[in-house]
Amino acid sequence: MGYLVKEIGPEDTAILRRKYESRKFHSGKADISGICVKLYTEEHQVMDMWVDNFYAMSTSVKSHARIISVKEEDRGMEVLYDRSTFTVFLINFDYYGWIKSIALAVAADLLEDSHSIHSVHGAAIDLDGVGVTLIAPSKTGKTTQSWGLLRTGDSRLITDDWYFVRLTSGRPFVTGSEKNCYIDADIGDVWPEFKPLVSTTKFDNKGRGIANIRWVTGIDSVTATTSMRHVILLKRDREDERIVRKLDLDEALEYIVSNDFCNPHQMVRDERKLRIRTDFFREFFGKCTVFLVNTTGSPEQTQMSIRKAINEAECGRVCEV
Repeated sequence: MGYLVKEIGPEDTAILRRKYESRKFHSGKADISGICVKLYTEEHQVMDMWVDNFYAMSTSVKSHARIISVKEEDRGMEVLYDRSTFTVFLINFDYYGWIKSIALAVAADLLEDSHSIHSVHGAAIDLDGVGVTLIAPSKTGKTTQSWGLLRTGDSRLITDDWYFVRLTSGRPFVTGSEKNCYIDADIGDVWPEFKPLVSTTKFDNKGRGIANIRWVTGIDSVTATTSMRHVILLKRDREDERIVRKLDLDEALEYIVSNDFCNPHQMVRDERKLRIRTDFFREFFGKCTVFLVNTTGSPEQTQMSIRKAINEAECGRVCEV
C-alpha cells in the first residue's frame, strides 16, 4: 500500500479549500451507487479517465463527497480525509488507479453508515444468471481470473474491481460501480481474446487505461446487477499443495479478516468499522458457497480449477433442489 489516510476536521478543510480555490481545476461528478462524488483535478488526462471510468451524475445534483487532487512542491504524497464532510485532499497523486479507488472508498464509507449498503473490493460476474465473485489480496490473480471468466458467451460483467451489496432475505443483491474498466496493458498477453481491446485503449504512465469491454464482447456483456451465489477467494501459496477447497463460514471469515478484507482502500479503520465489515462478511458468506483457490499454476490451469468448482457447486445445488 502506497499511502496512509490522515483524518482532518472541518476547520482544516475550510482552510485548504481557501488555499486551493484559485487553482485551475477540471471537475466532474460521478454516480457511484447513487452517491455523487465530485473530482477536482489540475490534470486534464485524469479528468478524461474519470469521465470514461464512471457513470455521470446530473450536474443539478449536489455532491455528497468531494475529492480535490493537487500538486504541492516540497511535500510528499498525502491523503487528508474529513469524515464530517466526506472531503478528501490528495496531495501529489500521479496514479489514477488510486484516485478512483479512493472515490469508491469514500462512497463506501458513506453508504455503509447511512444506508446499510456494503462494498466489496473484488470482481463480480454473472455466469448465465449465476452470480460469481472473485476476492483476493493484491498480486494473486484476481483481475486475470475474472477476465478469464468473461471469455464465454454466457458471461456478463458487473465489475472487475469493486461492487456494492444490499443484504436481503435471499441471495445478496449486487450492483456494479463503474461504467468502464481500468485495465493493464498486458491483459491481451494472458487472454488473446482481449488483444483488440488493448489496441483501442489509451494507456497512462502506469501502463493502464480505461477500456470498454463491450467493444470486444458485445453491448449486452455488461449488466448492472446480479444476485450473488458463489464466492471464489484466491491465494498464492506454493507450500500448500491443495488447489481448490470448499470453506465453511468460520474459515471464510478468518480469511477475509486476516487479509484486511482484501481492500487496501479503506478510508477509516477503527473498531466500529471493523465490526461493521466483519458482520457484513459473516452474513454475505453465509448466503453463498465459498471456495479457496490456490493460484500457483498457470492462468489457464487456475481458470479450469475455478470453473470446475463453480460447476460442481451448481450441480450440487440442482441435485439438492
